[in-house]
Amino acid sequence: MNILEEIPNCPVEWKELGEVAHSIKTGLNPRKFFQLNTSDASNYYITVREIRGHKIVPSEKTDLINNDGLMLCQNRSNLEIGDVLFTGTGTIGNVAIIEKTPTNWNIKEGVYAIKPKKEQICSKFLMYLFESEKIRKDIEGRKAGGTVKSVSMAEMKKIKIPIPPLEIQEKIVQTLDKFTDYVTELTSELTSELTSRKKQYSFYRDKLLSFEDEVYQVEWKTLDAVSERTSNISWNKIGDDEKFKYIDLSSVDRVSNKITETTSITKSTAPSRAQKIVKSNDIILGTTRPTLKRFTKITDDYNDQICSTGFYVFRTNGEVLPNYVYHIFSSSDFYKYLEENQSGASYPAISDALVKKYKIPVPSLEIQSRIVQVLDNFDMVCNDLNIGLPKEIELRQKQYEYFREKLLTFVAEGEYTESRVEEWDNSAIIKLLQWVFGPIQVELGAMARYSKARIEATKLTSENYVGVDNLLQDRNGKTVATYLPEQGSFTGYDQDDILIGNIRPYLKKIWYANQSGGTNGDVLVIQNLFPSCLESQYLYYVLSDDRFFSYDMQYAKGSKMPRGDKAAIMQYSFILPSLSEQERIVSILDNFNTLTNSLSEGLPKEIELRQKQYEYWREQLLNFTR
Repeated sequence: MNILEEIPNCPVEWKELGEVAHSIKTGLNPRKFFQLNTSDASNYYITVREIRGHKIVPSEKTDLINNDGLMLCQNRSNLEIGDVLFTGTGTIGNVAIIEKTPTNWNIKEGVYAIKPKKEQICSKFLMYLFESEKIRKDIEGRKAGGTVKSVSMAEMKKIKIPIPPLEIQEKIVQTLDKFTDYVTELTSELTSELTSRKKQYSFYRDKLLSFEDEVYQVEWKTLDAVSERTSNISWNKIGDDEKFKYIDLSSVDRVSNKITETTSITKSTAPSRAQKIVKSNDIILGTTRPTLKRFTKITDDYNDQICSTGFYVFRTNGEVLPNYVYHIFSSSDFYKYLEENQSGASYPAISDALVKKYKIPVPSLEIQSRIVQVLDNFDMVCNDLNIGLPKEIELRQKQYEYFREKLLTFVAEGEYTESRVEEWDNSAIIKLLQWVFGPIQVELGAMARYSKARIEATKLTSENYVGVDNLLQDRNGKTVATYLPEQGSFTGYDQDDILIGNIRPYLKKIWYANQSGGTNGDVLVIQNLFPSCLESQYLYYVLSDDRFFSYDMQYAKGSKMPRGDKAAIMQYSFILPSLSEQERIVSILDNFNTLTNSLSEGLPKEIELRQKQYEYWREQLLNFTR
């Protein structure tokens, strides 16, 4: 008989949690008893964010407490091996088991340590019960509080749980452990995907906020210049019974960048640092140990509430969007500035005055809105482990949840949800910048490369061999080769490549290849790397422009027989509009070419006029200004 068949036939007694636990205890709140992150702090202060995957997982963002604070917490929590930890405030229901005696960590107030009576219930069985559907619903009904919900210790003790025989409990635990291990293994193998996404987010964020593009000119202003004055509370004008939510440094979660808990204060209970009034859409930044990246956006729940003087409060004057500044506060450049300007060795801090001097780019509100839209989406992806990860994890997780509910006598159907990993390539950033800013300025080397292909002399013909001598001056293409090399290997070109004579650039020898073939070292073969965002014929017209040949001559080497500098050529910059706009430009210039060619055949007197018209329109169409 398997475990699923045994469950319906085994005796099950339902008891309150308080009956099967020796005790339910919690940790301490730092505001009353100790401070976080002091110079002598070396022990981890465990909160809801460190309890995940059934384990206690400190990170570099975990707050620290000193030995005195650790002892105070331990005296209250009395943590021991086998205790079940349960998060009862904020994110309710995260669970873990203490597997080793805690020596360098302890829990905060609101994290409960439950000591099971081992003769009645095993620790892991209790841990899994807390994750079952029915128990979760019971817990949900016991929540209380405003913005930050919690389950009191008294309510925890009243939760009713099923108690089968210990033998059955052990079998259930063994089965669920196997599923947990399998899901953990899959998740671990694919963690690199999440890391990659976070790197992508950081790259795109910093790229969008750098404003390096010369086409899109942006004004840079200090935070002070784009902010509104904030004010402090006058406690002497406040009634004795008026209550406020107090946001101190530990209130802001450094992972989610959200306010997870606050303290209710009055005039008589307010700490000395409770001074700054915050309003909806303010962005607050912790200025004590600023590189810990403790910042958040104030939601409506905290409008007209109080924050610590340990925060810098940014309030927009209307020139910048709050969410735009929020993303700037998460940028690498901003934290480099904070690090360079903080002072104090053991307890570094930065003044509000110095934060206000930080300069930010101030594009139009429309551009800011687009940047925010892009970065908000990336932020969402990076903060959800399941988004974008392969479907195996979700499938296995659903299987695990299904068996967990079955084993715990509560049914939950498994569900297969297909997901996929987004494919990113270098063209993504180009399209993204175009979507945000419109036409952008790019270097040729970012969009194209010199051909690395080789072709043998035996495969060359008078039609497919292009030497510098059979490239025609003044952008007139090529003619049939009168000379063919007899042996050796030569640079290969393909259809849609662009061939440019590299000797005497002022001759303006250029050809758009309509076939494959080969050429020698005096001819450059330029290949489009990103046809999904750069039309090859558009690139041909860009490189046919007088501005390119003037640039080429400017960096050419040699006086009698100047030769273009290949490295400098790849640094040539040009305007890249959207693909549809490129196609429109190509269509217009192609029509002019056709008209000019027909005139060349039949109406010689009109050639010069039409050619001038063509050159005029080419210059106009390729001359992007903002």
